[in-house]
Amino acid sequence: MGIMFADFLNRLTRPEPEPLNDIDARLALTALLVRIAKSDGDYAEAEARRIERLIGKRYGLSPFEVAALKRDAETLEAQAPDTVRFTRAIKDAVPYEEREGVLEAMWDVVLADGVRDHEEDALLRLVANLLGVNDRDSALARQRVEARQG
Repeated sequence: MGIMFADFLNRLTRPEPEPLNDIDARLALTALLVRIAKSDGDYAEAEARRIERLIGKRYGLSPFEVAALKRDAETLEAQAPDTVRFTRAIKDAVPYEEREGVLEAMWDVVLADGVRDHEEDALLRLVANLLGVNDRDSALARQRVEARQG
């Protein structure tokens, strides 16, 4: 298992990474979500569940597939380089629409409880920035979610 992730990270962090296929992009983005959830030093159960909801909804996965993806992403995250390098690699290897879609899914989860707190807003701004999604596209993603949840 460890070798697979080492190889994956080597491919991802090359100076000119190959574009990732859908499955690898999904894994890399989920690992980034885990990294962000851990960034406050506390990877809470609620955060883990939020990630599960997000990836289940975004990728149309069964609970079993969600659990497997999250487990792999947690392993990958533990081996990944610092957040800046890790995110830059993802930005280079994952198409913009896919990164924007993940941001939209995050807004979906954040807004689901009908409450927007400053912490979540700050987190979403950070993620958008790290993923290279501009403010306008992030705002549009949020508005699409708000319109759906209306």
